[in-house]
Amino acid sequence: MRESVQAEVMMSFLVSEELSFRIPVELRYETCDPYAVRLTFHLPGDAPVTWAFGRELLIDGVGRPSGEGDVRVAPVEPESLGEVLLRLQVGSDQALFRSSTAPLVAFLDRTDKLVPLGQETSLADFDTHLDEALDRILAEEQSAG
Repeated sequence: MRESVQAEVMMSFLVSEELSFRIPVELRYETCDPYAVRLTFHLPGDAPVTWAFGRELLIDGVGRPSGEGDVRVAPVEPESLGEVLLRLQVGSDQALFRSSTAPLVAFLDRTDKLVPLGQETSLADFDTHLDEALDRILAEEQSAG
């Protein structure tokens, strides 16, 4: 059975030190992919952009700097935990977002009620979905090459 948790959070898209604007960001968690969260950014004038990354990365990033590579999450001020910075990077291009911590924690709490952290492997369908996804990726690579 496919279950999910969704939320919409307003985040500040930090274009530069002088320019930022608020955008809606949809957060989604699904039991068919229990290790990941998906954030869909609705940037003005562009098609929505979705990033998927580890739920545990978001959980850790609320309290301390976390992540390596393309996704990094860190509290703005570690002492207060009032806001979080989310840095997304592709090559030399990067986007920086600032969010209040409270709606992220509320979303993560709901995901934990659906699938407690550390219990992701208990979902019987997960291995089947993973095998199907890997087969699909391998088939696409073979047909492309």
